[in-house]
Amino acid sequence: MTEEQAIAGTDLLQLDRNLGDFHYDVKYAFDAGTGLSEQTIDYICEAKGDPEWLRAFRKRALAIFLREPLPTHWASKQLEEIDFSQIRYYLAHGQRAGRTWEEVPEEVKRTFERLGVPEQERKFLAGVEAQFDSEAAYSHMKDALRDQGVIFVGSTEGLHKHPEIFRKWFGKVIPPGDNKFAALNSAVFSGGSFIYVPPGVKVSHPLQAYFRINAESFGQFERTLIIADEGAEVTYMEGCTAPRFDSATLHSAVVELVALAGAKIQYITVQNWSPNVFNLVTKRGTAMENAEIRWIDCNIGSRLTMKYPAVILRGRKARGEVLSIALANSGQHQDTGAKMIHLADETTSNIIAKSISIGEGRSSYRGQVTIPSHLKGCKNNTECDALLINTTSRTDTYPAITLRGNRSAVQHEASVSKISAEQIFYMQQRGLPESEAMSLSVNGFINDLVREFPMEYSVELKRLIDLEMEGSVG
Repeated sequence: MTEEQAIAGTDLLQLDRNLGDFHYDVKYAFDAGTGLSEQTIDYICEAKGDPEWLRAFRKRALAIFLREPLPTHWASKQLEEIDFSQIRYYLAHGQRAGRTWEEVPEEVKRTFERLGVPEQERKFLAGVEAQFDSEAAYSHMKDALRDQGVIFVGSTEGLHKHPEIFRKWFGKVIPPGDNKFAALNSAVFSGGSFIYVPPGVKVSHPLQAYFRINAESFGQFERTLIIADEGAEVTYMEGCTAPRFDSATLHSAVVELVALAGAKIQYITVQNWSPNVFNLVTKRGTAMENAEIRWIDCNIGSRLTMKYPAVILRGRKARGEVLSIALANSGQHQDTGAKMIHLADETTSNIIAKSISIGEGRSSYRGQVTIPSHLKGCKNNTECDALLINTTSRTDTYPAITLRGNRSAVQHEASVSKISAEQIFYMQQRGLPESEAMSLSVNGFINDLVREFPMEYSVELKRLIDLEMEGSVG
């Protein structure tokens, strides 16, 4: 890897915790106040100019959210610590995203410049959308892509300017009734990305969205919809930061991917939320014949993360893959995993998940794979490995694999291990400090998976592991 690529990785991922731990006082033009009710929905609809069908959609979703209990019969009791009546559900500086950085309000632009987003755009990306609290402040894509018919805008702009595409797929992959937090997002969503790639168009450089939380006691609910038409290809990356506050911050996104016949979508997430953030996200894609959806997911940050990227394999020979790394330090619970639902012959899926628990951190893997009896030639491979650094750390694994009939095949491997005292001792005898020896061991544990990440990611992931290992010894 060249020095330039290493620097690129640093810029793209924003993994330095201190880099994002700041906020500015901003005078908001729109503020729905605290609490959630039909009046909150009406306020958001008026502010955003929603059509009536969407207002009705939001209110149906609100009813589902209020009716459904927290899923604490299987999930963490920490969910009960969220006081939904104290969350601010909509905060916006303005309604229109700037097409150039000069059009972005000064205090918002200052935040993204401090995070290095404009510099990243110039060097590496085909397009950027930068969201500040509830709305995108900046949205821009290279002219060459626009000339090919690629659409990359915020969800609100997609709704208003491209309703024939947006409404056809919106809420179809993840309906409001899917789960309590999908219902919450459907009720109050704002921001996120809408991407459409026409048939046969291959977007060579990544499109990136950057989500920034600036306000305290705030909930961010972006909604992303990506459609790759037949034979199209696109890679999308998302980054995120939030300052550290004493009160809880809520992030509850919904991401829907649609890969039509022969299309490929790669969705890369590196989560770097501050430790006061509850990160409760629903992500799912649907892959048609010969299509491929690949989730690359790295969870290092937040207080509680619940995220299980899924692929519904609807077309013959469709492919789905989830590669994930989760690192839980003290005060954190990374509850992550993957779902693969096979609905057509000769579909294949691959899940590789690795977790590291440090201090009193807890990591959980939850997986679901389903292959019904009438299908033939389907294959699934699932590997989940956990590494415990201390005796006080914890890991759990909850795989659920259902294979019916005898014409398909699944394979499942899992392991739980501890850092080898002998290995650490051996490296110390060669002059390495204990923390450095621990970092080497942890990086060795995830090395095979890190190599599957894009090149610009791998160096920085290893550097973050080193940072997390500091102070973990003892």
